[in-house]
Amino acid sequence: MKNVEVLILGGGPAGMSAAFELHKSGKHFVIIEKNETVGGLARTLYYGEFRTDIGPHRFFSQNPYLNKFIGDLIDKHWIKVDRLTRFYIDGKFFLYPIELKDVLTNIGFLKSFKILSDYFLQQIKNVFIRKPSFSFQEQIIKDFGRTLAEFNMINYTEKIWGLPCSEISCDWVKQRIKGLSLKEVIKKSIIKSTKGPKTLIDQFYYPDMGIGLIWEKIREIIINGKTGVINLNSYPLEIIHTKEKIAEVIVNINGKQEIIKPDYVLSSIPITEFVNLLKPEVPQDILIAVNTLKFRSHISLFITINKPLITNDQWIYFPDKEIPFGRVMEPKNFSNKLAPKDKTSLLVEFFCWENDKLWNATKEELFKKSIDWLEKIGFVKSNEVINYFIHKEKYAYPVYDLYYKEHLSKVKNFLKNFKNLKLIGRSGCFRYNNIDHAMEMGILAARNIIEGKQYNIEEIGTKPKYLEDGYIKT
Repeated sequence: MKNVEVLILGGGPAGMSAAFELHKSGKHFVIIEKNETVGGLARTLYYGEFRTDIGPHRFFSQNPYLNKFIGDLIDKHWIKVDRLTRFYIDGKFFLYPIELKDVLTNIGFLKSFKILSDYFLQQIKNVFIRKPSFSFQEQIIKDFGRTLAEFNMINYTEKIWGLPCSEISCDWVKQRIKGLSLKEVIKKSIIKSTKGPKTLIDQFYYPDMGIGLIWEKIREIIINGKTGVINLNSYPLEIIHTKEKIAEVIVNINGKQEIIKPDYVLSSIPITEFVNLLKPEVPQDILIAVNTLKFRSHISLFITINKPLITNDQWIYFPDKEIPFGRVMEPKNFSNKLAPKDKTSLLVEFFCWENDKLWNATKEELFKKSIDWLEKIGFVKSNEVINYFIHKEKYAYPVYDLYYKEHLSKVKNFLKNFKNLKLIGRSGCFRYNNIDHAMEMGILAARNIIEGKQYNIEEIGTKPKYLEDGYIKT
């Protein structure tokens, strides 16, 4: 049995940020991470001369502490990137975020008139009918009008989540489309405002060797500082508790079982897994509630290509349901160090459920599904492909269905009984966080231990203003 001050389950952005904060205070900790490297969903994958993140990652927090945190950590490798993102509908590319002139040019006067008239009629209706929205579909139509909602929001959202928008919580609008409205788009096009909501950002920061560079650098510092132990290819087997605390955690570390007795536990592993590992088993109503929570899975098809560049976009959305993939990313447009000078690559993203037809498809089947469309769109020819690979993530996105909040609240209220436990990160908190929010959660959870305070981690990422300055000030 090993006694440790802090046990961190999961070495993603939240776990690694917590570890770094503990390291700076001289606290001893142990990280248990199931993958072969740190970073979780924000790690960088290596394929020979090529690198790619698991989907597009960027950093655009206005929190000066976090910007300095990463800037000091990776220094000259912290680069500013001009953003270009588009979506592809009915054979045409549209700028994202929406620009009025671009939309009018692409869809013509009649469709544009329909979008604008629908929007203004909906705003009039909203004045007289003040019924609160329950679903994503209700809220998005209220905010944008039916024509624009159906043009690129409802179909893409259903593609991501595998559910009708009438079965998705309106919380998804509040969290992911904060501040964005047709009114803002029109206003920006008229007054040429340089300020805008979350999705109207023209630049972002990025580590030039991939987002994983942040966590790899933290790992290097921790190993050299000898304040903590990072166990890779490791995972918890049982989490033994009393009524008031997590007493012991039985872990598999590279095939060997060990018992860890922690003073504190910070968990960023999926909340569903955490609860199901608890011994004694939790009450039946809690077990039912946690097993009702769902995660959407993600498959990356990474294609290396014998040409210097395909587009200037960092990523492109594909709302049309006849196209099997949902998003395509070209890593070289994040940093030219992610591919050789005369070559490039594409990361083709599929959203699925674990063990559905897509999840069980071979890499050859996924490539065949993709290459036909990539050729049709004009991106790449099959004879230009060097190689292709697949990567799967089971717990990619917490699903905000209509009743998730009720079930999640019940589970979290039960877990509050364990005074030495803090849930952090996207999977641990069951919240669709960005990297900056996950980092804040980890840092503040560590400070709860270091300072003996109780920062409210649950508030992080809930402000109506997306580009928030954060909770960490010094």
